[in-house]
Amino acid sequence: MATWAEMAGAAPELADRGRRLFYRTETGEALLATVRDDEPPRINPIWIAIMDGRLYAFIGRSPKRTSLERDGRYSLHSHVDPAVPAEFSVRGRATLVAAGPARTAIATRWYFEPGSEYELFEFDVESAVLGVRDTPDEWPPRYTTWRAGSRGEA
Repeated sequence: MATWAEMAGAAPELADRGRRLFYRTETGEALLATVRDDEPPRINPIWIAIMDGRLYAFIGRSPKRTSLERDGRYSLHSHVDPAVPAEFSVRGRATLVAAGPARTAIATRWYFEPGSEYELFEFDVESAVLGVRDTPDEWPPRYTTWRAGSRGEA
């Protein structure tokens, strides 16, 4: 696994495009897919942030939080804009950030005031995929991938 900064160091163009796709608006937005036991995956919209070279999300009491606490596996996907048909996703494991100075520092810069009902998760990156199309009609996308432990983009 790697931090966002480690991925960006190994694959800077991929990370830059991914960041721009997550931040199409003023806030970082993504679709979070989680798994738990042998249930079907869950997909939910969430706010994310890339801060200090790491990928974070505050998540309130919900099935998605329970899934992350129990299993940790995740996939984050950018929202796809039909006018700009590019897509980005990262996969890996999420870990709970314990209450303390690190959580407080992130909370002070967050989009909303995360109360005690929110837990902060850091998302380590195992792999990333960028799919690019120049027009909505172009198919298939041109894919660039990165995997933790690789020497760059594949």
